Amino acid sequence: MTRQHDSSDYGRLIVQGEDRPGIVASVSRVLSEHGANVVSLDQASSDPSGGRFFQRTVFHLPDLSGKLAELHDSLEKTLGDELGMDFRLVEAKRKKRLAIFVSKTDHCLLDLLWRHRRGELPVTISMVVSNHPDLGDEVRRFDIPFFHVPVEKDRKAEAEKEQLNLLKGNVDVVILARYMQILSGEFLDEVGVPVINIHHSFLPAFMGAGPYQRAKERGVKLVGATAHYVTEDLDEGPIIEQDVIRVSHRDSVRDLQRKGADVERLVLARAVKWHCEDRVIRDGNTTVVF
Repeated sequence: MTRQHDSSDYGRLIVQGEDRPGIVASVSRVLSEHGANVVSLDQASSDPSGGRFFQRTVFHLPDLSGKLAELHDSLEKTLGDELGMDFRLVEAKRKKRLAIFVSKTDHCLLDLLWRHRRGELPVTISMVVSNHPDLGDEVRRFDIPFFHVPVEKDRKAEAEKEQLNLLKGNVDVVILARYMQILSGEFLDEVGVPVINIHHSFLPAFMGAGPYQRAKERGVKLVGATAHYVTEDLDEGPIIEQDVIRVSHRDSVRDLQRKGADVERLVLARAVKWHCEDRVIRDGNTTVVF
């Protein structure tokens, strides 16, 4: 019988910085000196001569929790001080805590709740926050706290302050699952955690109200979705995942909406999963996804 390792003994090491010789060897050496066994290793470089280097390493180390601080100090000395690299060291057992923001459209929200219930997402959903009360009963059926925070036209700052009070110290990432409000720069500065958004992607793109109707009128052949990190530049943050589906003249506006919703669900679920497994490395306004 094969011995199963305790899942709490797995760690992830994320490294990024200027590419130079010896990074992979240094990571392997430090992990080996502390008794860790590398389980998987992914790496990429934008240019081996002065480009950007990225690496995600999964390793197994018995009693990881007790050895984490010592391992971090050794990595800081080797990767930080000697090689000038940035790194993150995390325990795989520590699930990231999510807050999901939603308005009235439920397909992305319910898909995440369902995947979480089935154990497909390695996360803890701390709360769902909405500017409308409509989805409260649906959320409570999943035993997830639901908070209704109205966003009135002239009192948006007050609403965001209430949202920030709910989030503070309780979440590691915020997911906008078709939340139909623009977050202010002040909110993004204060929230202190990444924010991930999902939106439709048309080729060509149609912004504003009624995009599916205008897409139908234009005769688009592809509809899709984009999941990205939120920045102050609306819908222009670093992209995590995208996908498209083919459509035709036979599809009604309702068909386009249904197919678009299907793609949005899948793209957002992938983006959330990859982020929470530390597979996404942000580099300026782009990402590396392992």
